[in-house]
Amino acid sequence: MKEIRLRLAFSGLHPDRLRDLCEEHGAEATLRGLQSGRFPTTQRVREAVAIPATTRLEGLAAADIAVVFRGDEAYPAHLAELPDAPDVLFVRGPLDARPAVAVVGTRRCTRYGLEIARAYGRAIAEAGWSVVSGLARGIDGAAHQGTVGAGGRGIAVLGSGVDVMYPREHRELARQLLDCGGAVVSEAPPGTPPEAWRFPPRNRIISGLAGAVIVVEAAVRGGALITAEAALRHGRQVFAVPGDVAREASVGCNLLIRDGAFPVLQAADMVESLELVLGPRRNKAAETVVAKPDGDDATVLRLLASGICEIDDLLAELGRGVPGGLAHLSSMELRGLVRPDGSGRYTTP
Repeated sequence: MKEIRLRLAFSGLHPDRLRDLCEEHGAEATLRGLQSGRFPTTQRVREAVAIPATTRLEGLAAADIAVVFRGDEAYPAHLAELPDAPDVLFVRGPLDARPAVAVVGTRRCTRYGLEIARAYGRAIAEAGWSVVSGLARGIDGAAHQGTVGAGGRGIAVLGSGVDVMYPREHRELARQLLDCGGAVVSEAPPGTPPEAWRFPPRNRIISGLAGAVIVVEAAVRGGALITAEAALRHGRQVFAVPGDVAREASVGCNLLIRDGAFPVLQAADMVESLELVLGPRRNKAAETVVAKPDGDDATVLRLLASGICEIDDLLAELGRGVPGGLAHLSSMELRGLVRPDGSGRYTTP
């Protein structure tokens, strides 16, 4: 079934449409319907879903991209709670279970907003929580700059494939997030361009990954308010930075506060408020306790230690077939146990 789900994920269809088709017809019938043209779609979609899952998994492994299915142990628990959670996530870097805070806002922000977003990103990272945002220009990018500046962990959720950085000038920022142990996440398959219609559904993932959402600056309409609305639907606490009532970039935040969002001011005030939602802050340098590997994890680590590191050799030793073996290696990579070196081999971190 995962092979079918992966092929459907590569269709690139709007998440709502794909979910409706699968709920009405089932995943297998949806795949057949897309291939045969029973369900109206484009030639590109028909060609995309025709490619075997094994081919897709090999390409993902070669590109250092993990695939996580809803229901997998590695799938973020906070996100899995949502009724419209993505069935498949494409991920670069490790996901973990530590509490996360989304910091979002408008691209057309003020200098004051940029300073606030950087300060919040830094303070959240120093408190030991992950920072989730969309890597966009403006508030999103500033929050992640503050995060990496503090050596903290950030999660960038894209409206494109995880191999298509948008905006282009934030490619280096994405690399810094990964270097700091963060992740880049998308439900869109690799190679997907940043089409405008993909960003509103992307925002539900941002709020779904977070325990709380902070809106720094927002106009009356825009992605930040879409994220805040999704957070409220998901039962997340929404915070907003109050601003000048005459300033366009502050109108959205002021309206959120009027309608019940919790106002936050200085970074210290924000952290204290977040502790009421997420629990006590933790030292960002605290080590994560990792369970002793067993089963197939132990087998892979033993093989790597003995010098067997080619993907084909590892798959043969695991004896789970190509799809199952690649899926397990992707899971281990996601958990930080192994990493591909870009030449068809795996190593330990």
